[in-house]
Amino acid sequence: MRKSIATVSLSGSLTEKLTAAARAGFDGVEIFENDLLACPLSPEEIRARTADLGLSIDLYQPMRDVEAVPEEEFVRVLRRAERKFDVMRRLGTDTLLVCSNVSPHAVDDDALAAGQLSRLAGLARESGMRIAYEALAWGRHVSTWDHAWRIVERAGHPALGVCLDSFHILSRGSDPQGIADIPGEKIFFLQLADAPLMAMDVLQWSRHYRCFPGQGGLDVTSLVRHAVDAGYRGPLSLEVFNDVFRQADAGSTAVDALRSLIALEESAGISPLPAPVAPTGVAFTEIATADPLPVTTLLSALGFRRTGRHSGKPVDLWAQGDARILVNHGTGTRDDGPSLTAIGLETPDPRSAARRAESLLAPVLPRRRGDHDVPLDAVAAPDGTELFFCATRRPGHPDWTADFTAAADVTASTGITASTGITASTGITAAADEGQDPPQVGALTGVDHVALTQPWHHFDEAVLFHRAVLGLRPHESVDLADPYGLFRSRAMTGARGTPRLVLNLAPGPDPDTRARAQHIAFTTDDITAAARRVRAAGAKLLKIPANYYEDLDARYTFAPGTLDAYRELGILYDRDEHGGEFHHCYTATVGRVFFEIVQRTGGYRGYGAANAHVRLAAQRR
Repeated sequence: MRKSIATVSLSGSLTEKLTAAARAGFDGVEIFENDLLACPLSPEEIRARTADLGLSIDLYQPMRDVEAVPEEEFVRVLRRAERKFDVMRRLGTDTLLVCSNVSPHAVDDDALAAGQLSRLAGLARESGMRIAYEALAWGRHVSTWDHAWRIVERAGHPALGVCLDSFHILSRGSDPQGIADIPGEKIFFLQLADAPLMAMDVLQWSRHYRCFPGQGGLDVTSLVRHAVDAGYRGPLSLEVFNDVFRQADAGSTAVDALRSLIALEESAGISPLPAPVAPTGVAFTEIATADPLPVTTLLSALGFRRTGRHSGKPVDLWAQGDARILVNHGTGTRDDGPSLTAIGLETPDPRSAARRAESLLAPVLPRRRGDHDVPLDAVAAPDGTELFFCATRRPGHPDWTADFTAAADVTASTGITASTGITASTGITAAADEGQDPPQVGALTGVDHVALTQPWHHFDEAVLFHRAVLGLRPHESVDLADPYGLFRSRAMTGARGTPRLVLNLAPGPDPDTRARAQHIAFTTDDITAAARRVRAAGAKLLKIPANYYEDLDARYTFAPGTLDAYRELGILYDRDEHGGEFHHCYTATVGRVFFEIVQRTGGYRGYGAANAHVRLAAQRR
């Protein structure tokens, strides 16, 4: 189906919005009247500009407070309409959106409303135009789609139809199933928006918190299915009022918007895409730094060993258990220090995963590759993180570890060469290798989750990207108290619980790099032993105030000595309603990276949100 977007959904001038929509790949636009009034170009020049960009103008909107008014007022309505029809003719569009009346002077009289809308439609038809009547969720007397349809049906004019808006319908909890019974030719337009589920005044909810389909909690997919079942064949058009989108770059917002419609078409059964290939785990994370010593010193203290070196690039492989870190010391800047730049995702079919990503407008990343380097497909997430699709040691697929040759480990702190236990063919730790030392008590065993702090204007885009492109399942958004504002946090997980990616939104464009730090959480079977081992190796663990442990003592009963050990080592604790437990501690931040050590017991599925304010305050200090 054709895809359109209302200019109110994007930031900038009208010409900037049109350019962004065209570059993203939209077929058409709705011209929001305020954008036209503020534009120095004439309607004819705007028409020419859109045509040059390959866009059609699918709708002009809105016209307000039209129907069910006293006759003397309706005469003025018709005069306004004549002027709008003239503007529309000059713009080259033929459909006018009329919103249900919100004026306190409107009369609760469906017969009057139908009669006046019929007269307006007759005037429109004389000009070659048509009227799409929309029920606003806060309309004075008409606030539901089915009420609007009854009035349109009663009017019985061929130039009058309904405009269905997913937000106005779903925000009121209306059942959209009956939409399938409307004759398709009487659905003149379909406007789409999602929104997070919120308990607030519907007008404020609409004006500030709408988002693109797939980013909120409304069932936009079912509504679209019902409209298509009714026979609607017009454009799928986005009309989103959002404070963040109004300030963000119009180009990236437009791409995000089109991605949402492509994913919506798939979910509604309109247009198929390459099937989702959900990742099953984390193959590696990559840290870029101009000076590797601070991060490799910390990795050594955590128990990692340098087990491989890339055959043609300044990249080292550090491994412990199933956790692997690539330290790339050929990129990065000394100003910010180490930063997390890439994640390798274990994927059953990397090539198919890449094809799906491309179909959903994920930017494919060019990769400098030597003649013998393993080919890897990678795309960029909205925050710039590189995502590689990997099949580690899986027959029939390229194995990224083949790019690394075995390297004797030299610990940063002692310079003592240690046995690596890696195979020369793959450069990766092989647990089954004969003679490999068994894991130490408190060793790190794998990656629990990776937390990515998003730029302030990319959070909703990131949720949709990881959901649609990667096939991850979004969990409920959580607000976390920071001393200087609120973090938003939303976990994304695979179908079987892994991988776990946590998207965080820091409070505002904070210049403090600590507020924008990313982190990698590692698993262990013994949090106390792990913390003691890491601290003994010279790593600094985040210091937690004594007040926190006094509160823990009041809320929970611990085995003798446990709380004393937690207080000494800075270990945090949480327990869920099912008795699952979460034990975790944090390293100091190096550049823009820090590490977390995690022990989960009893089926705990969260991330210690109850302790976030304590951790964030400690990091600020």
